[in-house]
Amino acid sequence: MEKGQISVQTENIFPIIKQFLYSDQEIFLRELVSNAVDASSKLKTLVSKGEVSADIDNLMIDITIDKENNTLTISDQGIGMTEAEVKKYLNQVAFSSATDFLKKYKDEASIIGHFGLGFYSAFMVADKVEVVTRSYKKSGKAVKWVCEGDPQYEIGKGEKKQRGTDIILHISDDSKEFLEETRIQHLLDKYCKFLPVQIRFGTKTETTYEGEGDDRTSIETEVDNLINNTSPAWKKKPAKLKDEDYKNFYNELYPFSQPPLFWIHLNIDFPFDLTGILYFPKLNNSIEVQKNKIQLYSNQVYVTDDVKEIVPEFLTLLHGVIDSPDIPLNVSRSYLQSDSNVKKITSYITKKVAEKLAKLFKKDREEYQSKWSEIGTFVKYGMLTEEKFHDKAVKFALLQNLSNEFYTIEEYKEKIKATQTDKHDKIICLYTNNPQEHHSYIESAKNYGYDVVEFNNIIDNHFMQHLESKVGDMTFVRVDSDTVDNLVQKEESRESVLSEKEQEKVKGFFEGALGDGGGFLSMKALSPEDHPVLITKPEFMRRMKEMQSMQGMDMGMMPDSHNVVVNTNHPLIAEKLLKMKGAERKEGFASYLYDLARLNQNMLKGEDMSKFIEKSLSFVG
Repeated sequence: MEKGQISVQTENIFPIIKQFLYSDQEIFLRELVSNAVDASSKLKTLVSKGEVSADIDNLMIDITIDKENNTLTISDQGIGMTEAEVKKYLNQVAFSSATDFLKKYKDEASIIGHFGLGFYSAFMVADKVEVVTRSYKKSGKAVKWVCEGDPQYEIGKGEKKQRGTDIILHISDDSKEFLEETRIQHLLDKYCKFLPVQIRFGTKTETTYEGEGDDRTSIETEVDNLINNTSPAWKKKPAKLKDEDYKNFYNELYPFSQPPLFWIHLNIDFPFDLTGILYFPKLNNSIEVQKNKIQLYSNQVYVTDDVKEIVPEFLTLLHGVIDSPDIPLNVSRSYLQSDSNVKKITSYITKKVAEKLAKLFKKDREEYQSKWSEIGTFVKYGMLTEEKFHDKAVKFALLQNLSNEFYTIEEYKEKIKATQTDKHDKIICLYTNNPQEHHSYIESAKNYGYDVVEFNNIIDNHFMQHLESKVGDMTFVRVDSDTVDNLVQKEESRESVLSEKEQEKVKGFFEGALGDGGGFLSMKALSPEDHPVLITKPEFMRRMKEMQSMQGMDMGMMPDSHNVVVNTNHPLIAEKLLKMKGAERKEGFASYLYDLARLNQNMLKGEDMSKFIEKSLSFVG
């Protein structure tokens, strides 16, 4: 056999490849199978141009494990190589045959390998690599190339009757995991699931059943273990696909997941080439667990599921596939490189998502509203984090009130501005994040003719502040943040049935009941239908605590600030309390009414709760 030395810039190229070039050992299989797909694609191109006559209907790539000989083999039926081509392409690191081929057939070919280093990833897991290849050319003879992980190689006559290439990896002792069928099956499923040439990994057992009832029998059959769907949905024209096709593909990507709400089929060829399908999953008020579900492909080769460089943060909540040969990858395809195309792709995807939501809202608003509990998280997150999306989404972002009615932001402003505009011309939007807990406050608001929206989303605290800064003339106040009449400040001030002197007496009883940690106490002439004592929590302080809590900050240093409002017009205050005999009894009754207000706010805990129950039992004993 002829001997020679691979043309490299340094003697240390192989250690560099093995330790630094690739971020993960397992990438070798993706690279070698991709090369096999390249070889097959080249043959298809030549046949389509009439330059070669060959049967290309059943091209197959075979992956074979031989544990006895410690080898893993990748075999294709593609274009193959002559001896001259082996010398040219295998012996000159970083000189890719794909580059030459693309120059000649740039309009027809869809070639994966652009770097010329993919083949050498084999040396991450093998201490010896053999290549046995035979060119499609009639004059081509079988050639064998052998290298043991250094710049020395051997080349000579090979034994191969059919066109194509076999890459035989002699797996090194520290990489024996790649001789396990389950490990290789996992890698093929991860990286090769949608490659355009059929991949076979041995056989598998399929069970079918004949007959019915007691006569039913099972039949086991050995069939080819075919890895990939060579024609995935995103590569097809949208007009050729039905809803069921999109749902089936989603299930193929994410088995056992809940069906998606809807989807967007991306298909663009200028100013960049991009296809894909993005699905809106059921978020169920959850964000983090839904991220990193978009898979990035380059010509159907899986690259990564870390797409934060391609899509804005909020779009990482979507699921699906993006495929683009124009996305710039580093030499190992492990991460994206900065490029103007990436920004264009980001803008395009954001625009398409906004257009899809706007179309759904306009076409069937009722259906859109029925999905708002899931869509809302996504839309709000997008408005918070992406300025361009906010500008479009403000037209289809919804507010839902407690009557289960939906309004756009402008529609809701129009609905409430006549009754809920304060003396500073601010529209006051009352909200609750817990209708059951705030029931009495909500009923009081309704009695005043006010409307209340529900905000129970994980990001609503941020969303409210975002809208306040963007809309300008609107502010959000939780329904228990103050007495309802004071929230809007449009009501005529109601007179108290108690004199100032009587009010001072009542205040004294409650000061004794509250003690030192009872919050800020005030007397207020409310409606007799309102509760005798209300506890309200300042909006600003509560929001600050909630946001800091979401960010994992320790809230121990910030007091749980609240206000205690005594309704001087309530019969229990105006009549019963003042007519009781004995200061101790009056203070005890004031304490009981205060505890009722605390109970209404879930503030009565532990020993205080036990004492309250005992006191209540004494009333009925």
